[in-house]
Amino acid sequence: MERKKFIRTMAVVSLAPALLLAACKATGPKKTAEGAVKTYTCPMHPQIVQEQPGSCPICGMDLVLFDKNNKTAELTLGDNQVALANITTMTIGAGALANHKQLNGRLTTDPEQTAVISSRVAGRIEVLYVKETGVRVAKGQPLYKIYSEQLASLQQEYLLAVAQLRQFPGDSRFQQIEKAARQKLSLYDQSEAQISQLLKSQQVNPYVTYPAAISGIVSALTVSEGQYIPEGGAVMRVEGYDHLWVVADVYPAEISLVRTGQPVKVVIAGWENEPQTMTIQFINPALQAGSQLMQVRGTIPNPGQRWQPGLQASIFLPVNSKGNVLSVPVDAVIRDGKGTHVWIEKVHGKFVPRMVSIGMENAEVAEITGGLQAGDNVVVTGAYLLYSEFILKKGADPMAGMSK
Repeated sequence: MERKKFIRTMAVVSLAPALLLAACKATGPKKTAEGAVKTYTCPMHPQIVQEQPGSCPICGMDLVLFDKNNKTAELTLGDNQVALANITTMTIGAGALANHKQLNGRLTTDPEQTAVISSRVAGRIEVLYVKETGVRVAKGQPLYKIYSEQLASLQQEYLLAVAQLRQFPGDSRFQQIEKAARQKLSLYDQSEAQISQLLKSQQVNPYVTYPAAISGIVSALTVSEGQYIPEGGAVMRVEGYDHLWVVADVYPAEISLVRTGQPVKVVIAGWENEPQTMTIQFINPALQAGSQLMQVRGTIPNPGQRWQPGLQASIFLPVNSKGNVLSVPVDAVIRDGKGTHVWIEKVHGKFVPRMVSIGMENAEVAEITGGLQAGDNVVVTGAYLLYSEFILKKGADPMAGMSK
């Protein structure tokens, strides 16, 4: 009896280690699996990792689940997250797509709206009615008064010619002398009213006031009060800004893309949301001095004179176009080492990446030649935030393992 009891005890002792080892193996993987799915991190500070939800000790944001073991290539976001990330979508469809060549240009004054005010007579600037640049003047407005001894001599000559003609009204020679003297006064900008006043008063007036020939802005002033100037000397320059030239540089190899009368789009720096349409009016046949560039130009209206000469502008020449193609905004396309992809919203709040092939593109849209079809709901803003969120939560590139 004691022998049987001894054998039973020894069997239990020998089996105990094996049972204990099997129990450890059964409970070990369960703890590991449970620990793997409960890892949380901060969206702003990924170095913060812990095994329970809470707040980031650095910025105070709620920790998010670091779902590295979830291999599903999709993201699920709440309405608040979508709003904060400014994620918007659009349903794509077939349409036309045009490609453009961008030229660098600038705004300049239109010479047809520029006038150089010069003196018709030699003399001394007695009064300057405009003493600084940047002042707006109207057509006909007095600009300066000049004292001219030469004008006084011409007036005296005319009075003598008139007196002689009155003494000998039938003499053709005195008629020609009077006519010539009157013509000289007209050439010196003496109006008919001024000549009539001269005859009425019988007194010479050596002062003459010159008005503005056009309306515009005084852009240059080359004299000052009391200064003597010669006949034809420049006094000031007046520029009108109601219309401006757009001058663009183009390489000789690209000049075949431009033709006179061609409509183009002009985008002025600072007014990118207000593109203007311009017609090419002139192509300079010669290279610019000191460069290997040619120039083209056109004219655009300047309502309210909100643009100033010297502003930078971009001119977009249409190169080629396609019809009935799928296209998305360029901001919707993400390019990385694995290829090119966009994000699709399958259902509300659930986003998946989709690898695509890109064809022709311009500064605004890109042609999709593969990977999408009409009716897909594509993320057009916030795509890079989805890309970053995927890497943060999944710990992998969304395009890893995918092919076009």
